[in-house]
Amino acid sequence: MLVVAALMATMNAGAQDETVQPYFELSELPELLEIMPEPPAFESPEFANDIVRYGWGKLQRQDPDRLALAIADAEWDNLTMFFGQYAEAFGLTITPEDTPEIYKLLVNSLATTDPMRKKCKAYYGRQRPFERFDDTMPSNEEEELRGEGSYPSGHSLRGWGIALLLAQIAPARANEIFRRGWDYCNSRVIVGAHWQSDVDASRTAASIGFCALQGSPAFREQMEKAQYEYAVKTGQVVEVDAVAAAAPAPTKYIFRIDGTRAIEQTPGIKVQNGRKYATQ
Repeated sequence: MLVVAALMATMNAGAQDETVQPYFELSELPELLEIMPEPPAFESPEFANDIVRYGWGKLQRQDPDRLALAIADAEWDNLTMFFGQYAEAFGLTITPEDTPEIYKLLVNSLATTDPMRKKCKAYYGRQRPFERFDDTMPSNEEEELRGEGSYPSGHSLRGWGIALLLAQIAPARANEIFRRGWDYCNSRVIVGAHWQSDVDASRTAASIGFCALQGSPAFREQMEKAQYEYAVKTGQVVEVDAVAAAAPAPTKYIFRIDGTRAIEQTPGIKVQNGRKYATQ
């Protein structure tokens, strides 16, 4: 039974993966390692700001609400929970059941841009704040993140990228969306997962990925579907029945007594909706 259950879980996971279709291969995207500068060295004057912001992040933990938000922002695997962090700012809860077009756009976009960070992380192998200060993380990510490079921040690349996408779908709510995206990125500083310079670089990286997405015809087509779905769900447009809208209006012809076509005012026989009427 256990073996069968494991096989079923593997098959289901594989089926879900097949529905994710990146808009570009990683090799087709801009190379962040060639674009972005090196992270500040730990002995450099520029690193002083990272130290200051690390202290700022620890102070934010004294606010229970902000700390709870930072911990919730640490979610990575559950995309519905991740998208839910933007629901209030976006004005709509994003789920595969209720907003399938928006969900599809976001999932495929993340599948495209998420891998952009990997080469930089591996190349620089930058030590994370909690490691350097031998600290604990309120989000309990130590074992998962230990030894993985911190530059750039994967969460921040994803969080700012989602903000850019949602603002394109709902430009009228751009202020709320970008404010939420900014705070989402800062959550990585608060929990000690990243230096401020990691986060700042990721906002730039996300913008690069966002611009690249615009070059995909499939992305642009899906974006139009997402924008329309958002307009319908938020009551900006009223969706009519597709079959009724596509059906042609009933054909009306007017004929003279001798059977030849006539104009509306000509006496004769009127045929409407398959029935004959005498006209005066």
